[in-house]
Amino acid sequence: MKRVVIALAAGAAAIIVVALAGVATGHRDLLLILLRGSLGSQFALEGTLLKAVPLLLTGLSVALAFRAGVWNIGGEGQFIAGALAAFIASPLGVVAALLAAMLAGALWASIASLMRLWRNAPEVLTTILLNFIAIHLLGWCVNGPLQEPSGQYPQSDVAIASLPSLGATELHLGVVLAVLAAIAAWFLLYRTAEGLRLRATGLNPHAARGAGINIRAQIVRAMALSGAMAGLGGGIELLGVTHRLFEGFASGYGYSGIAVALLAGLHPLATIISSTFFGALVTGAGELQRSANISAQVATLGQALVILALALFGRYRAHD
Repeated sequence: MKRVVIALAAGAAAIIVVALAGVATGHRDLLLILLRGSLGSQFALEGTLLKAVPLLLTGLSVALAFRAGVWNIGGEGQFIAGALAAFIASPLGVVAALLAAMLAGALWASIASLMRLWRNAPEVLTTILLNFIAIHLLGWCVNGPLQEPSGQYPQSDVAIASLPSLGATELHLGVVLAVLAAIAAWFLLYRTAEGLRLRATGLNPHAARGAGINIRAQIVRAMALSGAMAGLGGGIELLGVTHRLFEGFASGYGYSGIAVALLAGLHPLATIISSTFFGALVTGAGELQRSANISAQVATLGQALVILALALFGRYRAHD
């Protein structure tokens, strides 16, 4: 219950500060525009849900890793690795592309695990550095071997496979897959022996080792599962929304996933709600830019305010 109150307080504090910023700049109807742009129509609601999907999967990536005491800050790189793999595997169909995305994300994250086990390099540092490598790898690909045939733009051609739409809407099957991934992550963490071992490792690795748990193996597994979630997010974003690779493809989803996971208290099911909140913030910020000429970066401000509010009202504990 305490975690729920803290999360609500953090979200409310962010909204209040954004509203006060609007008043200070002469935009008293800022919150109304945000609400209209994120939930005020079917088009707005669909946009919110589409933005929530990659946030949900990168949030799950962070939640799984943090629960096991592994500080994976590399969701951005794993997201990109997943998208690249999905594009390459797209001629084989949607299922093969998504599986390739998960495998690529897991392998990219496992580089950090290898560095930790081999050289005791902290994963906070290695995962951040791997983000930059992935960003530059994507830039090289869309300006080189994967560039569209005309060679005029730094982007790939359209992926051969694409996710099916959900009826007569802009939504795609990835929305359902992301929710199922959250349920699967919850089941893994709280209804399986493997999940118990992962949480025990994050709670107290010394006690877990004394209970016979192989800590090194749990670190590798947690990082691979975390990377697979982020990679799946990249694959779904490619096959369901952008259909092309381009520079800036990740759009900060990997880092935003940290805020999503923290607001959810690292609970997989609560991540569905927190990702929808941030998705609404991003979509509403776009309406602010169109209607009131206010930078859409207000969404980033909102994310930062949530993290600051969480730091003010409470602190994260892996065993909550």
